[in-house]
Amino acid sequence: MSIKDLFSLLAVALTFIGFAPYIRAIHKGTTKPHVFSWIIWGLTTSVVFFAQLSADGGRGVIAIGVSGAITLYIAALAYRHKADVSITQSDWLFLLLALSSLPAWYFAADPSIAVLILTTVDLLGFGPTLRKAYLHPFEENLSFFALFALRNGLVIAALSHYSLATLLFPLAVGISCLLLIVLLLIRRRSLAMT
Repeated sequence: MSIKDLFSLLAVALTFIGFAPYIRAIHKGTTKPHVFSWIIWGLTTSVVFFAQLSADGGRGVIAIGVSGAITLYIAALAYRHKADVSITQSDWLFLLLALSSLPAWYFAADPSIAVLILTTVDLLGFGPTLRKAYLHPFEENLSFFALFALRNGLVIAALSHYSLATLLFPLAVGISCLLLIVLLLIRRRSLAMT
């Protein structure tokens, strides 16, 4: 087993390890994900997986594919459990922007262009969650986002080929997870002092 195979295996394991408590917390009602964010993330992650495969991402992108499938499952759970269905006009805007740009991956002849567009859309998916995290910082799971920041680091290490198409998505999502953690910590501390 090569070191890249090991990194890929660890990234897939962290994907399952990260999602398991998050899914349990949704079932218990302690985590209330925003349904629109998870729909956006599920769709874009799944499409990016296929674009990265076509860009020779190799085994390093397997965790992205697994994550896409589980993320769509979480979107369904969020909807079914009515986790956070407070939908604002900006939430609709983020969802419509995401959905309208999904065909871009199909029409882009270059997987890098598709990944660039879809990564931008995926980051737009953080919009509703950032709003919710600011207002209700105790309803999100810090360890989940920390594990996924680490997982994306392992995905990067496991890539067979480094290019814009293979590197941009895990790098951007990893950094976004870290920024969300910072926001949650600041807001939790701020609310705890009041």
